[in-house]
This record gives sequence, C-alpha cells and structure tokens, in this order.
Amino acid sequence: EFQRLFGMGQQLHDLILAEHDLPSRIYAPVGTQKDLLSYLIRRLLENGANSSFVNKLVDPDVAVESLARSPVAELAEAPTRTNPALCAPRGYLGAERQSAEGWDLSNPYIRKRFARGLDEAASRTYQAGPLIDGELTAGNGEPVRSPTDQQAIVGSCLASRQSDVDRAMTAAIAGHATWSSRPVADRAEILLRAADLLEERAAVFHYLAVREAGKTWQDAIDEVREAVDFCRYYAARAQDEDFEAREALGIVVCISPWNFPLAIFLGQVAAALAAGNAVIAKPAEQTPLIAAEAVRLLLEAGVDAQAITLMPGDGATIGGALVGHPDTVGVCFTGSTAAAKAIARTLAQSGKPLTPLIAETGGLNAMIVDSSALLEQTIDAVVSSAFQSAGQRCSALRILCIQDEIADDFVDLLAGAMEKLRVGDPWHLETDVGPVIDREAHDRISQHVAALDAGGQRIGAAPFDDRHEGFFIPPAAFELAEFGDLQEEIFGPVLHVVRYPASQKMQLVDAINRSGYGLTLGINSRIDGISMAMADHAEVGNIYINRNQIGAVVGVQPFGGHGLSGTGPKAGGPLYLYRLSRTRTTAPREAEQDIEQLIARVSDEADRFLRRPSPLPSPAGETNRYGTIARGTILSLIEDPVAAEEACIRALLTGNSVIQVKGADVTDRLGKFA
Repeated sequence: EFQRLFGMGQQLHDLILAEHDLPSRIYAPVGTQKDLLSYLIRRLLENGANSSFVNKLVDPDVAVESLARSPVAELAEAPTRTNPALCAPRGYLGAERQSAEGWDLSNPYIRKRFARGLDEAASRTYQAGPLIDGELTAGNGEPVRSPTDQQAIVGSCLASRQSDVDRAMTAAIAGHATWSSRPVADRAEILLRAADLLEERAAVFHYLAVREAGKTWQDAIDEVREAVDFCRYYAARAQDEDFEAREALGIVVCISPWNFPLAIFLGQVAAALAAGNAVIAKPAEQTPLIAAEAVRLLLEAGVDAQAITLMPGDGATIGGALVGHPDTVGVCFTGSTAAAKAIARTLAQSGKPLTPLIAETGGLNAMIVDSSALLEQTIDAVVSSAFQSAGQRCSALRILCIQDEIADDFVDLLAGAMEKLRVGDPWHLETDVGPVIDREAHDRISQHVAALDAGGQRIGAAPFDDRHEGFFIPPAAFELAEFGDLQEEIFGPVLHVVRYPASQKMQLVDAINRSGYGLTLGINSRIDGISMAMADHAEVGNIYINRNQIGAVVGVQPFGGHGLSGTGPKAGGPLYLYRLSRTRTTAPREAEQDIEQLIARVSDEADRFLRRPSPLPSPAGETNRYGTIARGTILSLIEDPVAAEEACIRALLTGNSVIQVKGADVTDRLGKFA
C-alpha cells in the first residue's frame, strides 16, 4: 500500500493513480493549529532531510535503482558494513562490562517465552530461613502470601531466632578470614559467574518478583537486570588500580527492603563481598523467598559458604541484634529514615559510633515543570515516575510543581492519562499498576487518600475494580495549596500537585532544600539555562532533566541522596566499595611530620575521591554527569594533635570549612596552608 499526507506528494500520487488496482491511502491530521503545527514542522524536517526518500527521489545524482533496492537485502549481502562508532546495545558501557540482558515485551515471541518461564517457575517449591554455613535451618515456616491475593501461598519462611544470630556471627568470622584472603580477581570472577547465572535463571526471579513482591512483568525484568548490573559493576570496581591498597572491614550486615527485594539485596551483598567482607544479609520480612534464591545462587557461583549468611526475620529484633553485635563492623541499609536513625542510635549505644553506615532512605521527591516543557512528553514522565511499581520506589515522584501558565492544560492531560492506567493482577501483561506490599501499607495510604478526598482536592484517578482480593490502591492525584502541605513521604501511588508563578522557580528549589530530604528531583524545561540553574541550586542526590526520575542504571546513574535521604556514598557509584573497606595498615607516622609532605599526601588521596562533574557511559540520546560536592561545615572533636591536624586538612581539601573544638591547636601549623 502507498500512503501520502494530504497536501504533500501530489505528483507521485498522480503516477500511482495511473496504475490499475494499486492501493493508495491519503491521510490528513485533524486538530487545531496548536496541535498540528509542531506535527507539520516535524514532517517537513523529516521529508527535507538529506537521508529522506523524498529528498533522494528528486536528486539527479541518485540512481533510481538504488532507491528501489531492499535495505534488508543490502544489509544481508554486506553484513560487515557497520559504523565502528556504533556499538551493540549491550556494549554501550565499553570494554569494562556488558549491560544486562533485556526482554522486549513488544515482541510476541519474547512475551511467550517470558510467560512460559513464569509457568515453569510456578511449579517449584520455595523455602527461606536462616541459611548459615551453606545449610538451611530445618523447621516448619510460616506461609509467604502474595500481596495480589492473600489466598495464594508463594512459599514458606522460617524466621531467625537469637541463637541463629550467634551461630551466624561465628560462621562469618571464619568466613571473613578465608574470603578476604582470596585474590581480588577470584572474588570478581565469582561475582561475574553469579551475574551469568542470574541471566540464565531469570525466570525464577521474574516469578518471585511478580508473585512475592507484586511487580508487573516489566518491573520484574528491570529488577533482575539491575541485580546483574550490580554484580558486574562491583566486580569491575574491585579490580580498579586505586582499590589495590584497600582491605576488607570484616563482617558487614546488609539490611534490604521489599520494594527491590533482589536488586538492592544483591547490590548490597555483592559490593560487600567484592571488597572482601563476610556478609550477613537480612531481607525484608515481606520478601524472603527471592533473597533465599539469590543466596543459593551466590553459593553455586563459588562464594564461600561461611562468607554469606541469610537471616530472615523481624527487623526490630533480628536486625537490631545483628547491628548491635560487637563483631559487626559495617552496615548497609535501605529503608525508612526512621529505621536508619534507629540503626545509627544502636551503633552509637554499642560503642561503635564510627562504624560505616551506608543508608539510603526515602524522600519528598519533586518534579518542576515550567511553561516551556513539552506537555505530552512530561505527562509520560510524570505518570511513570509517580505510578510505576505502584509508587513504591524511593525515587518516585511525590510532589509535582507546575507553572501557573500551563497548569490547567497539564492537569487535564494528567487526569486523562490516569484514566488509561490498568490496575490489577501483575501476572497479566496488560496490568500497569499492581498491589502495594501489605495490609499496613494499604491502610496507611488509604487513610491519606481519604483525608485528601475530604478536602475536595482530587484531580484524577485510575479506574479500579474493587473485586480484587489483594492490597490494591488505584493511582490518584490531588492538588495542594503549597509545597509545604506535604510533610512526610507517602510510599504509594499518590501524586500531589502544586502550582507556582514563573517568578518563583528558585524559591521553589529553596523550599525543596528546606524539606531536609535530598534524593531525586525532576526538571522539565526546554530552556537549558533554567534547567541548569535549578539543578546547580538543588541539594539533591540525583537530578533528572526532561525525562522520568526513576530507574537509575548501575554505573550510569549512581543512586543515593543526602540529608534525610541517606548518608552516601551512591549505590552503583565509584566510591561505594571504599566505604566498605579501609586502607591497609601501615607503620605509624612521626608526630612532627613535615606539613608540606602531609598536605601533599592527603591531597593525592583526596584527588582519588573527588569527582568533578564528568560524563558517564550513557545510552544513546542521554547524557549523564557525576560529581562530588563539599558537605559544608565539619566539626572536629579529635584531641590528638597529629590526628586532628590531618582531619582538618582532609576537610579543607575537600572544600569544607572546619571547626576544631578542643584538645588540639592546629592553627599554627595550618596557617600558611589556610
């Protein structure tokens, strides 16, 4: 069939009409000038491009025979004619590592293969429990039920007890001795093998992500891919030249959440193992089965049995006992801000206030949309940021800030887009939004929605059939009077919308900074100067411009915040392994060392950690920059003069100001440096 746009290609169409029985179609866009102008300009640009068929057709230097050739046949005849500047999709990260395998659900064959994998995985039996020294503790566990349907039992889990904590620590002490003594290359090779096994057995993890965690097909795919990328990324980072002078800390406790029960779980564990530590991992109470399968896979890949221990159970009791244990020398945690503060208190009360704590918590994540933004593109970014994964992402959009001039049109588009969302069983491909994780989350979010509804603030909602038996919350959007009306994170598919005048852009960024949270920020503007000014002023860990603000890719968008949103360093970033290791012990330095030598040594060390804005490997059509900034004012309570002097130099060299409170007068020796 031949087609032409009304008003274009009339001469060509006349030639077609002269032929007998040749199908031809004329089509015309319908709408207002506002709707059609950008479309017509795009078509003119396409048809006017040098590579366009229309352009080449009227070029006398282009032979008609070449235009009539099949491009598929031409490529088949010359398969080596590729552009050396272009890489295969999985090779965009360069020689260091390969990107995780994807699943194209638009391909009918891939969809059937994915569904077949789910069915096969459903026939297996899944168990979790204390897995110590490579052995699963025997016993009758409690059923693990799906959040989609509480009648559906996915498997069983035996909760850990206090006696298991002591056994786990004993095993981990021995495990650290053997695992840390392995060459770094051996540990890296084991993690690479684990990544390969994850891709080979993806169906099992897809199934558990869907059934145990309530994830949609695409979210399940993304979950496994991120876990694979973590294994390969940390394997590569452990072999960096700068990391050769590091050694393991000892026993690291990893406490992971239910919203990324494989990716974050395995990311924390893989990083600690790559650095040579023994790991005791406590998964979320809601999702122990997928974590148990991940630990079994690590053991099969070659991780020493005593170097990795699984301890499912209650966070307050088992998690608290692990964190407060005297042999714990490091903690990785992802979860709520309140829980992170409790962990910090436990470490302090245990006499270990300087124990490394890597905490990634939530945030009042905002997106700022100005009047120059392309509305259709921005709506797509808003819907995915706020409602994908049922809004259960730390990075999810919570507060949407729209400039007054476009607010009415934007709100109408948003309400229409939400009406198209399908809420239901994530076992089915057509589902856009699955359940929230459990009854507690469901009730808390429902109460918040009811309170907003009582104030008549609803903008729109997704349709929902309440006959479902699971913990479903249909996506909803509400308008607030001002940014400060939302004081705490609502971890679910609820979007809050505020309007702002054009003159208040930077004041809006100030309000975001004052919230104390600093995880993700979205900016949608087609004016580069405005976007960068807001980005530079924002105290936020990850800033996304003209796209959604979820789905950070390991090593491409290192992820983490500060303030109430976390301690750093960023997961999937170049500094993560350094926090889980230490410089090898050296001979003590002389107390009266030369100040110039001290400054030179510390400066060299600081340069390895400071990252000025620099590009990262990125997929086509996207640019990613990573950099570090000073924290601000550092308070030093160190009494030893030598240690205090070095600490002050470190603070100053990394761009901070420092206050030395007591015990050591460092001003004389640092005078000329200052």
